[in-house]
Amino acid sequence: MLYLIASILCSVAVSVLLKLARSRKIDIEQAVAVNYIVAVTLCMLVLKPDLAAWKSYLPTWWLFAALGVLLPAVFVIMGRAVERAGIVKSDAAQRLSLFLPVLASFALFGEQLSQGRLIGLALAFTALFCLLWKSEGGKKSGGFAANAGLLLGVWAGYGVIDILFKQVAKSGTAFAGNLLVAFCLAAVLMFGYLFSKSVKWTAAGILGGLVLGCLNFANIFTYVRAHQIMSSNPTLVFAGMNIGVIVLGTLVGALAFKEKISAVNAAGIVVAVCAIGCLFYWNTLAGWLGL
Repeated sequence: MLYLIASILCSVAVSVLLKLARSRKIDIEQAVAVNYIVAVTLCMLVLKPDLAAWKSYLPTWWLFAALGVLLPAVFVIMGRAVERAGIVKSDAAQRLSLFLPVLASFALFGEQLSQGRLIGLALAFTALFCLLWKSEGGKKSGGFAANAGLLLGVWAGYGVIDILFKQVAKSGTAFAGNLLVAFCLAAVLMFGYLFSKSVKWTAAGILGGLVLGCLNFANIFTYVRAHQIMSSNPTLVFAGMNIGVIVLGTLVGALAFKEKISAVNAAGIVVAVCAIGCLFYWNTLAGWLGL
């Protein structure tokens, strides 16, 4: 549970940094590139992957290859989606990617769908829609019709990355090496992308990347650890992470950035707490209720 909470906190901290980026004149693409250099360094120092045992990484080569491509690609897609479709629609697409890993929990990872999980998931998805609801003149603002390709890329990209991290968690002692290679590949691709654009590097972009790298590595590290500790219950991690991030993000947005929370958003926070209660503590709740 502690690793999951830490991952949620780091994820929201990343969102806060991205929200402050424009006002601090931080180039997001530069920050993302530098972030992977930091991630590689921290992976070597904290996880200490056994590079001599490189042959043990070969059976899972497809994992770090997929992550190495998807991690920077989805960052770029997300940035373009925010620019063209807006933050609201892009954020909704990212959070609704929860559907893919949850479905994978039952279809690929053999998790059993208990009564508590079913109720918790139903509440979780209800909470997501409530929290992502943006009222504008009594109507839901916008839709996903515009820029559908970018939004679909955000939705599918984050969903697949969640599933891949679950697979990395299952790779045991090889997961440190898998992460290292994924970060290295992501760095190569991101720097190659920037050099092809002949970007002018800035101190703000580099400094932002250093901070982003520390937060991003901590987020991924604690998220994978949570999957390892709760390996028999991947839905708890998938749903708990997404619900936790969006609840905390909503509160931070309201308190720190004075973003308005509608009555529907507030109801979503309450429903989300109930969802987490069902997902994590159903047996205890059922006992209290005599179910």
